[in-house]
Amino acid sequence: MSAADERLRRWRLVLGGGAADGTGCGLDGTDAQMDAALAAVYDQGGVGGGGGDGSRGGREGGLGASAPRVARWLGDIRAYFPSTVVQVMQKDAIEKLNLTRLLLEPEMLEAVEPDVHLVGTLLALNKVMPDQARESARALVRKVVEELERRLAQKTRAAVSGALDRSARTHRPKRVADIDWDRTISANLKNYLPERNTVVPSRLIGYARRQRSVQREVVLCIDQSGSMAASVVYSSVFGAVLASMRSLKTSLVVFDTAVVDLTDRLHDPVELLFGTQLGGGTDINRAIAYSQGLITRPTDSIFILISDLYEGGVRQEMLRRVAAMTQAGVQVIVLLALSDEGAPFYDHENAAALAAMGVPAFACTPDAFPDLMAAAIERRDIGQWAERHLAR
Repeated sequence: MSAADERLRRWRLVLGGGAADGTGCGLDGTDAQMDAALAAVYDQGGVGGGGGDGSRGGREGGLGASAPRVARWLGDIRAYFPSTVVQVMQKDAIEKLNLTRLLLEPEMLEAVEPDVHLVGTLLALNKVMPDQARESARALVRKVVEELERRLAQKTRAAVSGALDRSARTHRPKRVADIDWDRTISANLKNYLPERNTVVPSRLIGYARRQRSVQREVVLCIDQSGSMAASVVYSSVFGAVLASMRSLKTSLVVFDTAVVDLTDRLHDPVELLFGTQLGGGTDINRAIAYSQGLITRPTDSIFILISDLYEGGVRQEMLRRVAAMTQAGVQVIVLLALSDEGAPFYDHENAAALAAMGVPAFACTPDAFPDLMAAAIERRDIGQWAERHLAR
């Protein structure tokens, strides 16, 4: 096939056929089957047909409500497309064709490509899921969680441990054993005496003696409204990783109009996720009030609110509580999302009010979150960090 024919073939698959596409290109064999799989989700036409003759009327569109047909479609797209494309097509099929209820069937769960968005959908269906599908759903969620932990856990522990070590440095180490000799020498090279071949230190750099095993308290407060599904998944994984570090005391609460403390499930992020209930209203003020009660050492605490900031409770009281936390010394961080998709729709008025108090609200990707935690532990300016590291 010539380069021109290949370009025409690709445009035909993109445009979907019919007289309006302008290609005049027909498809057969595997290309026709790929075209039919795409048409099932992205065509506006009806169901049935055949395919391969280049006319829109002959293309197969829709999946109906047939579980066997959906299962075949899932098998087809996994055969024809890479997993990243499969995940997008699954997400679009669930949203566009209302296939949610079919995910309650075990055979469907065994056929799909697991990803964060699918986990969010399953969590939303948790309360209506039949027993025979629950174990399949749990296995799928665990597969996604384990993959996320492999991707994120080591980076998070390294970033947090490094930040804790740096934050423990002092210019007045109490013991010789606490002196960081490399940094002390580097800081005092201007005091080098060539005749004595030595450095005379005018200041020491070392490590403060750690009086407590727990150096920071971290409270993750997560909005579990439907738009925050991916953020709930990532937050649960990060919460479990942080909870595994002895130098941190980590708490995790989720909220809608009620507040649920899931700290006791942090040892198992899958159990934690199945303790959430996506959807419902939002009472941020109530969630912050509960979280305030978890903080015992404000100046050593990091409070992370993950929410789109649409407040169904008392707005002014919510803002007053955030102001009180910052004045007490708590490092407050507001994330509009913790996901790869960027910021969702959010309440701009509340975001502006928080920024006026020195608490900027922004979306953070999972890959950037470990460095954000390091910045918070070192009490760096979070607004400046966000401007440097993230697209606002």
